[in-house]
Amino acid sequence: QVHFVESGGGLVQPGGSLRLSCGDSELNFYVYDMGWYRQPPEKQREWVASITTDGRTNYADSVKGRFTISRDNVKKTMYLQLNSLKPEDTAAYYCMAVLRTSPATPMFGSWGQGTQVAVSS
Repeated sequence: QVHFVESGGGLVQPGGSLRLSCGDSELNFYVYDMGWYRQPPEKQREWVASITTDGRTNYADSVKGRFTISRDNVKKTMYLQLNSLKPEDTAAYYCMAVLRTSPATPMFGSWGQGTQVAVSS
């Protein structure tokens, strides 16, 4: 059973920045590749970015160059720095362990509450 907790969302203007955090104090965090996903209003959840246990990263084309994923295995925390935000980035953002062989595929079926990001002027 996993208990991911996401935080850091909010309302920002276009061009603004946010930093999202994700943790699970009960998980052996350092053994898992991790990813961020998002679900825009009335749309399907989509993969955003992934990071391996040793820090290699992958990004969806829509966020490449604007978002940065990182992790601190000691703190059991993963981050997503969101820069140059656009209205189309508005979504609930979730974190999840991902498959090593498929960085966009979630490993577990139990999702956290997510953190809401709204980009609007």
